[in-house]
Amino acid sequence: MEAQTARAVAFRELHEAADAFVIPNPWDAGSAKILARLGFKALATTSSGLAASLGVRDGGLALVTREETLANAAAIAAATELPVSTDLENCYAETPDGVGETIRLAAAAGVVGGSIEDASGNVSQPIYPLDVAVERVKAAVAAAGELPFPFTLTARSENFLHGITDLDDTIARLRAFEAAGADVLYCPGITDIDQVRAVCSAVDKPVNVLPLNPAWTVEQLAEAGAKRISLGSALSSAAYGAALSGAREVAEKGSFGFTADPAAREAGAMMDTER
Repeated sequence: MEAQTARAVAFRELHEAADAFVIPNPWDAGSAKILARLGFKALATTSSGLAASLGVRDGGLALVTREETLANAAAIAAATELPVSTDLENCYAETPDGVGETIRLAAAAGVVGGSIEDASGNVSQPIYPLDVAVERVKAAVAAAGELPFPFTLTARSENFLHGITDLDDTIARLRAFEAAGADVLYCPGITDIDQVRAVCSAVDKPVNVLPLNPAWTVEQLAEAGAKRISLGSALSSAAYGAALSGAREVAEKGSFGFTADPAAREAGAMMDTER
């Protein structure tokens, strides 16, 4: 618990520092070790990356179970000394009590932060009504507040990921989540830098941004007000893309040129380390 508390404090301090920071998203212990060796200061799990590793679709219908998510988070948290936050989707629960239980289980898995989103998993009503979403955030905040270390809670508005491109409603939700006690705010899916700027200027808590626009840079996002920049499934997708390219070369050309890429050997060496 002492080590977890130290990581929790270090994670909070990253959000309080003047500069923005990148929090990349490993999908297993090996990728966590690689990212730690590259000098990143914290890690966050990815539900999409985990789902891909299990061969299922990511989404609010809990095709990946809470148990699988927490086991993955525990493996990643144990792989390095870095603070780890975990993607808890909608906390795998319909009720506020269930939300609180998920937060407590996440902390027991060794992470120092986690997220709750307002996506319901219901196709006919993919986003919880605001009052319901706020009560769920309050339950997560209450559970986090009972822990013996500062658990950093990220509250997410999923509007844009579900085709609801209403920036005003998204900002209203983030403000409500801020008032409910969330530590970090996040609305994945926006692709316009002016939208990033509008979101960041509308709230007082740190904002996490997912760089879906490949033209963006860390410097630009920081200038727009982002405090934390996560990568979502981008790295795991890149890894699977590299595997696809290599396998396609063998299948279609009968050659093995991809094996000459020195990055593969370098990655293997980075994983062959003790904590």
